[in-house]
Amino acid sequence: METILKDILKLSVAERIFLVEAIWDTLPEETEIEFTEAQKKEIDRRLDLYEKGETKTYSWEEVKQSLKLSK
Repeated sequence: METILKDILKLSVAERIFLVEAIWDTLPEETEIEFTEAQKKEIDRRLDLYEKGETKTYSWEEVKQSLKLSK
């Protein structure tokens, strides 16, 4: 596993993000994720800012494009 991690760390940030996304997509939908109370509060805080229009949002395409530019 250590060798795999060393190889992963050789990838660019964009490549590692795409790898994480690919791994995430392999998890079954019924996988239940438990959040801590602190995580729940942070999610609620961010959702509140979003609903009030007080935060900048980006489409997934914009994020991917900015990652490609940062290589």
